[in-house]
Amino acid sequence: MTVQPFTASDDVAHFIDGKRVPSSGTFRQPVFNPALGSVARHVALGSVSDVDAAVKSAKRAFPAWADTPPIRRARVMNKFLQLMNEHTDTFAAMITAEHGKVFSDAQGEVARGIDIIEFACGIPQLLKGDFTDQVSTGLDNWTMRQPLGVVAGITPFNFPVMVP
Repeated sequence: MTVQPFTASDDVAHFIDGKRVPSSGTFRQPVFNPALGSVARHVALGSVSDVDAAVKSAKRAFPAWADTPPIRRARVMNKFLQLMNEHTDTFAAMITAEHGKVFSDAQGEVARGIDIIEFACGIPQLLKGDFTDQVSTGLDNWTMRQPLGVVAGITPFNFPVMVP
């Protein structure tokens, strides 16, 4: 199988509220193809209002997601896993173009991301509570796992992260 190189030249926008949106700010940063030493495209740097829009969107989506039974959440994660497996080489080509890794190393990065997603597919088991009878006279102890809300991750720009 021949892998097509990643050659997209469009600017990297934000993905907020289920759609690609341009930044409301004016700052952009070049994305270099390190193998060629040239600018391949630009990424829009998020403004305060971009972050606010993303947080508001997540807060609107949170109640429905929190009420979704874990088995249905696992189905979403399994579909994500399927798509990652179907497009492994495409993602590896993107990493190669934008991070300068050799293709085989980029494939390893994608494989590690797939491992994490596969682990997250076990969410129904991970979300189980616990019960201990008689931790003290007349006292039982139990835990119940529930979603708490919106989280954000700040990651290095040169380390691809696939977060379920």
